Amino acid sequence: MKFKRIVSLLSAAAVSATALTVSSAFNVNAAEEETTSFPYTIEGEDMFTTSSSDYKTFDENRTETQVWTSIYENQLPGYTGTGFAYLNSSTLYFKVTVPEDGMYDITARSAQILDKTSRQQTIQINGIEYTTSMPYSDKWTDFSFGMRRLNKGENTIAFVNKYGYCAIDSVTVSEAEFPDFSSLSSTLSDSKATSQTKSLMKYLTSVYGKHIISGQQEIYGGGNDGNPELEFEFIKDLSGKYPAIRGFDFMNYNPLYGWDDNTTERCIEWVNERGGIATASWHINVPIDFSSYKIGDEVDWKQCTYGVTSDFKTADAIVEGTKENEYFNLAIKDLAEQLGRLQDAGVPIILRPLHEAEGNPNTDGSASWFWWGKAGAKTYVEIWKYLYNKLTDEYGLHNIIWEQNLYAWSPDSIQWYAGDDYVDIVGYDKYNTEYNRHDGKSSGPNLDAETSIFYTLVDFVNNNKMVSMAENDTVPSLENLEVEHAAWLYFCPWYGDHLMNADKNNPDDLKEMYQSDYCITLDELPKDLYKGSSETEPTTETDEETSTEPATETTASVTTESTATTPTEVTETTVSTDVKPTETTVTEITEVTETSSTEPSETESSSDDDSTVHYGDVNLDGDISIADAVLLNKYLVNSATLSDRAIANADCYKNGTADANDTLTILKVIVGTYEESQLPIIPETN
Repeated sequence: MKFKRIVSLLSAAAVSATALTVSSAFNVNAAEEETTSFPYTIEGEDMFTTSSSDYKTFDENRTETQVWTSIYENQLPGYTGTGFAYLNSSTLYFKVTVPEDGMYDITARSAQILDKTSRQQTIQINGIEYTTSMPYSDKWTDFSFGMRRLNKGENTIAFVNKYGYCAIDSVTVSEAEFPDFSSLSSTLSDSKATSQTKSLMKYLTSVYGKHIISGQQEIYGGGNDGNPELEFEFIKDLSGKYPAIRGFDFMNYNPLYGWDDNTTERCIEWVNERGGIATASWHINVPIDFSSYKIGDEVDWKQCTYGVTSDFKTADAIVEGTKENEYFNLAIKDLAEQLGRLQDAGVPIILRPLHEAEGNPNTDGSASWFWWGKAGAKTYVEIWKYLYNKLTDEYGLHNIIWEQNLYAWSPDSIQWYAGDDYVDIVGYDKYNTEYNRHDGKSSGPNLDAETSIFYTLVDFVNNNKMVSMAENDTVPSLENLEVEHAAWLYFCPWYGDHLMNADKNNPDDLKEMYQSDYCITLDELPKDLYKGSSETEPTTETDEETSTEPATETTASVTTESTATTPTEVTETTVSTDVKPTETTVTEITEVTETSSTEPSETESSSDDDSTVHYGDVNLDGDISIADAVLLNKYLVNSATLSDRAIANADCYKNGTADANDTLTILKVIVGTYEESQLPIIPETN
């Protein structure tokens, strides 16, 4: 498992559980130079102004920043300090020093009075630029410039006037706080979902935030000279693994030139015979000359489009009695036929229809790429709901996990969201190898994890939905995903050169991802994925070896920086966490290799009738050992179940629940900070 920071247990034992946070205070590799204390706030007038275009020479060309108290005749009362800075012809900047690579939120108390709609603003981090849209405001408003990665040591944060003017009263930089993904519900938007669909959704939810699932889009329509396996064999030859998710497209089942390219058969084979996960898009075509089209006529594919060049009236697609509505209903019928075949075969699917609706930034449809978005966000949402209701209610299809594309160009992008009742997963399509780069390079693979976009989308849906990288060119690097906590549910490169061209995906980087513990591949999916399994972690080689180990007593080894110790050698034991212990979710303690004579469920049930609470004895074997902390941690990440007796024993930091505080308390008993007789520990109250 990744996404962890190692914290010495002995150091942790010297503080209270409520003080155990993911912060620089626990960083054993802190920079020797003095670091900035966060949250850090700087007044706008205290920043520097520079005419330099290279952040490395900012200081050589810097001047004191002009203090503004109004923007010409426009008054902006309520500023702090002596005034504010106004971003016009020069760059404003300041510096902070951080102890290690990590993510930080950057928020400006600002105002933008130049454009009544919005104005693009650019923030620069160590020379790398990020552009976002700032809405109009004639009052001081906290505007987020996103969650950005700062590097160990000194960092230069600058505001560059490339597009629009804005007033900055102050800027606050704070350590990023990451949401709790383990509390996400696996309940689907469709209350009648099939058992296989529910089981798949439960699994996806269980690994979200702990792993990324590998995926790959297949070519459709007989491409690759009729070899739809080309990309998949490329990955297998490179890494020894197959992707867990296969992307399909139902575009060729349509009322115009429709033909069966065996997409549905391949989908059934991938799920039922190979044990994989299926996702699909729907590039549904319309005639370019729709006004002359007669319903039922065949139209050559060259005279069709899913772009915006057709005279097809998008808004009429859901207006009963129109030709557009009649055609759209025929297209839905074709799609429903194929999805029905999947349902009959017991195959659930992550369906991503009407994708990439927004296109470039807009809400009126003026910058959309596909016909289903060109009437604007409001109409698109109604089209999405229409399709949803048609497939679920009219056609009785309940094998669908609904995935909707969203972008994060600006706060207005949320207007394209159909709502929690109609969406199960939010997908983002990452294509930035050739443009929109933030890595300082102009060519080659772009390993950016797009972390700020990920968390913007999480915020859009209030962390109620999982967020995926539904399409991409370059797969983000393993390091970027881990360091930045970019918890994408899955990645899925498009076919052809998007995957196999070394300028898009470096083979070594791709191999590292596929062979990492963080990435779930086809062979690591649960064998009973579609049978309501309670298994929530992928099968790994370590797990397989553990299950066959003929041990006679419970033991555990815990990874440290230099040694692996047993419960009797805990002076170097380490604990890993990326959440606060007052929350109810933690990551796994470490890369743990366990050997046990019984499965946790068997051990738990052995003492269910014992009326005496034995605090700390989570596995109910009569002793307190590292195995209890391991089991409790697995329970907290939903990879193990506990009986009521085990949960009662776990509450050794007596606050009425089993949580990270209890894990830490058990570890303190192991190293001797607490005596077993002192349990339970009663937390202090204010």
